[in-house]
Formats: sequence, C-alpha cells, structure tokens
Amino acid sequence: MYSKTRILIATIIVLILTATGYFIYQRYVMPKASSVEFVFAYQDRVADLASIVAVKLGYFKDEGLKGIRTMMFHSGPACVEALVYGKADFGTMGDTTAILIAASKQPLKIIATHGGGENRHRIIAKYGSGIRSIKDLVGKKIAVKKGTSTHGGLMLLAKKYGLDIDPYLIDLDPSSQLTALASGAVDAIVASEPTPSIAEYKKYGYEVATLGGLNNTYPILLVVRSEFAERHPEVVVKVLRALIRASRFIHENPAEAAGILANITGIPVEAVMKAMKYHYYNVTMDPRTVNSLESMAKFLRDIGKIEETPDFRRVIDTSYLKEAYRELGS
Repeated sequence: MYSKTRILIATIIVLILTATGYFIYQRYVMPKASSVEFVFAYQDRVADLASIVAVKLGYFKDEGLKGIRTMMFHSGPACVEALVYGKADFGTMGDTTAILIAASKQPLKIIATHGGGENRHRIIAKYGSGIRSIKDLVGKKIAVKKGTSTHGGLMLLAKKYGLDIDPYLIDLDPSSQLTALASGAVDAIVASEPTPSIAEYKKYGYEVATLGGLNNTYPILLVVRSEFAERHPEVVVKVLRALIRASRFIHENPAEAAGILANITGIPVEAVMKAMKYHYYNVTMDPRTVNSLESMAKFLRDIGKIEETPDFRRVIDTSYLKEAYRELGS
C-alpha cells in the first residue's frame, strides 16, 4: 500500500512538472503566432542561401509567422520591382540594387546582410574566345544582368583598369547567360554564384577573374518596406530570427545546405559546394558592410548612376537585428 502511494505521488509530481515546463515553454520560449500576412521575396542565388534554407526548413513558420507567402526570383532587381509595386514586403538584393533604390528615396529600410563574399562574382569566358585577361574583354560580347551587384562590381573593375566596356554589355538574366555562353551568342558572362561554377562544371568556359580586390564585400541585403516595418516590428524581428537560425544551420551543415539548394534549382551539388566557398553566411550589419556600401555608393555617384549618395544613417535600421539577437540570447 505504501509503495502504491509513493508511485502515485511520484506520478502526480511528474505530471505537475511536465505541465509547468510546457507552460514556461509556451509563455517564454515558443514564439507567439502572428496572423499578419506578408510576402517575402528572395533569390535562388548561393549568396541568398540563408533565405532558401529558412523557407525549406520551415524556420519562418517555427517563428510563428503563419501568414508568410514567398516569391523566388533570379535577381535582386526582380525583388525590388516586387517591393516597389507592393507585391512584396521583404526583398533580398545585392548592394548596387539596394543603393540604386535607396538613392531614389523609396520608403524602404535596409535591416541586415545575411550573405555575401568579395569573390562571389566571377568573369567566365567561353573556350576559344581569345579572352586571357580582363583587358581582352574590350570588343567582346559580355553578358551581365544590369542594375545588379555584379554589374556594379564590373563597372568598378573596368574603372580600375581604365577600360570602356559599356558598349559591349548585353543585359541578360543569370538563367539565360549559360545558354548564351554555351551557344556562342556571347563571349563571356559576368555573374554571381552559382552561375560561374555551373559554367565551369558543364565545361562551357573558364575563369578570367573575380570581381574581388575592389574594397567591396558584395553583401546581399534584406530590405523591408518602411511602412510595414513600422506597423509590424515584431514580424521583422521574427524574420531576422529565422535567417539567423538558417545561417547557423549552413555553418553547421554545409553539405546538407548545399543539397537543399541543389534540389530546388537542379544545380549539381558539386557546383553548389564550390560556389559556397566564395561566400560568408552571417546575419549582421557590421562596419565593414556599411563601409562597402558607402564605397560603392560613392562610385555610382561618381560615374553618374545616382545623383547623390543615400543617407545610410536613415536608410539602415539595425534596431530589429539587435532585438532579434537579444531574444535569441546572443
């Protein structure tokens, strides 16, 4: 009898502790669900892998963001278009794209970078093109997506070497560049990863140079509509929390992260793994990133692409990122 009583008491204690623990988890740990509907626009680029992983592994839903819808594009300008025309509330893009839109004084905030890499843009020439160095690009047909971070980096490179290659640039999406290179419609492509690594994997061409060494880290940036951020700051923080979790997953499971991108895009996993080596995956807005943005903005102003540099003290808002890290305890 005494033994049965002890067992009963122990069972009651366990049930109480379990219920208490679940209450604490619900109250203090489990993210509160949000019914706010919004659209997150991102890219199928290796630099945007944190977004891809967050979507695939359900990190946004884990943060209680039940009203999220996603749109995946091939370039930053497409994400900007979705933002400007009210089709998206968040968008990812490279530095040049973000600077161009900020200079136009659109009501948008830059809230973080979650990927990038100094050498993530590369020049790939077709076999038999005769291109051996950067200077050989003059007079050749060069495919690049205009208005992107890649385009901005290429203009920086051309200035460094005193080259005028604008007359030879052909505006093509990354998805069309590989076909153009393989068919001989262009002599070279300039693109962000994974396009260069795919071209090498398929033996379409060879590397001439990267766009590194130009005082630019080529960050991919998360941009949000100002009105949305001000009305729903808790959603912005949750989005950043999901991306932070995704970036940690990439660091801890690079092969699995590569497999996720390979399955989504159909890109060989070997090409994805190589492309990832050109990148960093940290959710931040550190001084190096800000300096890189300011340097590129000054260059774009000097060559007449923008009339004045954006006021980054106004455009960049790190308050949401700080809160996300505070809530995650890091």
